[in-house]
Amino acid sequence: MSDRLQVGAITSTHGIKGEVKVFPTTDDPKRFDALKNVILETPTGDLNLEIEGVKYFKQFVILKFKNLNDINEIEKYKGMKLVVTRENAVKLNKDEYFVADMLGAKVVTDEDMEFGTLNDIIFTGANDVYVVITKEGKEVLIPAIKQCILNVDVENAVIKVHLLDGLTD
Repeated sequence: MSDRLQVGAITSTHGIKGEVKVFPTTDDPKRFDALKNVILETPTGDLNLEIEGVKYFKQFVILKFKNLNDINEIEKYKGMKLVVTRENAVKLNKDEYFVADMLGAKVVTDEDMEFGTLNDIIFTGANDVYVVITKEGKEVLIPAIKQCILNVDVENAVIKVHLLDGLTD
C-alpha cells in the first residue's frame, strides 16, 4: 500500500492570480473544503502546498495555494498530481477501501481457486463493478454486491468472490 493517495490533477490555470483548475480523483470533491494541505508531485521533487481557497466550477475544483500568487508561478505545474498522506485521507467506513489499495489484488473464488487480478473498478449508480482479468487473459465483470464479493483483504491483496451463474460466459 502506498502511503499517499491521489486526490486530483492540475489541468490548467484559472485566471492570473495563481489559481488552478483541478480534476478531482476522489469520490467526494467537496472533501477539498476540509483539506488544508496537499503534496504536488513534480519531476524535480515534491512541493508541500497550503490551500488558501477552494471554489467549484462544473466538474472541477478551483484551488488557490498560499504564496503562489501569479499565473507564471503556477503554470509549470499543469498536468501534475496532487496527493495527500494517509493521515489526511478521508476516513473510510466499514467495507470501504481505497481503489489504489485494491488494484492489482489477486482474485480467488470461494473454492480457493485463483481466478485472476483486479484490473479496474467501474463506478455505476447502483453498485460498483470489479473488472477482473482472468489467468487466461479474459475480462470478467463482477458486481460489487454481497452475493459476489465475499471478502476484501487489502493487507494481503486478495479478494474472495463467488461467481454467480452466467458471469464467466
